[in-house]
Amino acid sequence: MPFHKVTPEKLSSAVTRQIEKLILRGILRPGERLPAERELADRLGVSRPSLREAVSDLQDKGLLASKAGSGIYVADVLGSAFSPALVRLFADHDEAVFDYIAFRRDMEGLAAERAARLASDTDLKVIRTILDKMEAAHAKTDPTDEARLDAEFHMAIIEASHNVIMLHMMRSMFELLREGVFYNRQVIFRQRNTRESLLDQHRAINAAIQARDPQAARAAVETHLDFVAKALDDQQRSERNETLARQRLEHEHSR
Repeated sequence: MPFHKVTPEKLSSAVTRQIEKLILRGILRPGERLPAERELADRLGVSRPSLREAVSDLQDKGLLASKAGSGIYVADVLGSAFSPALVRLFADHDEAVFDYIAFRRDMEGLAAERAARLASDTDLKVIRTILDKMEAAHAKTDPTDEARLDAEFHMAIIEASHNVIMLHMMRSMFELLREGVFYNRQVIFRQRNTRESLLDQHRAINAAIQARDPQAARAAVETHLDFVAKALDDQQRSERNETLARQRLEHEHSR
């Protein structure tokens, strides 16, 4: 008969499964520090020895890492979707930039469509809160905060799509963007008119998701990333033209 004796689950195993799920669902993020042992044991309602056993198990699995004198952290479970050699290749060739934006357009359009259908009310509040922060950052002359919040806004939508594979894949892709592998996000925020357009596009994305309109949400994301691609293309053309103009000027001075 296909029956086995029921055995009570060890407390450490229950702790392991809970932390695993928090990492899987993207709630605990790479590099995030866990609370101190005493506090975490109290929160989980387990003894410190049970917690230590769970932490040891998670370290063996590569999900947690300890730093001497600092504590326990979520390990860098993202890593990179690409080898270092391929990442360098991306950085050196412009066509990778536009393929990256096209990839984001497809994936984030799908994520926005899913978020409009599947996001909880709290997910929608998170997206709205980040947009509110973008509105406040927009008033600053320095675009650094607005560019950072731009990435957070897009990741909040991906999180609200409730697909853990998409979540971790896109976090890895955004990490490459954060490191400037594809392009410097702040560049497209430097022109005031461009910043105004970008903010309006984020407002449109948010409005469609808040209205739970999947088609409008996807279309708003696609419009936004089409704009980003054109802005980058215009910027690159402008830089090439400036290089040529300086060469002409230098030549004139030398005649």
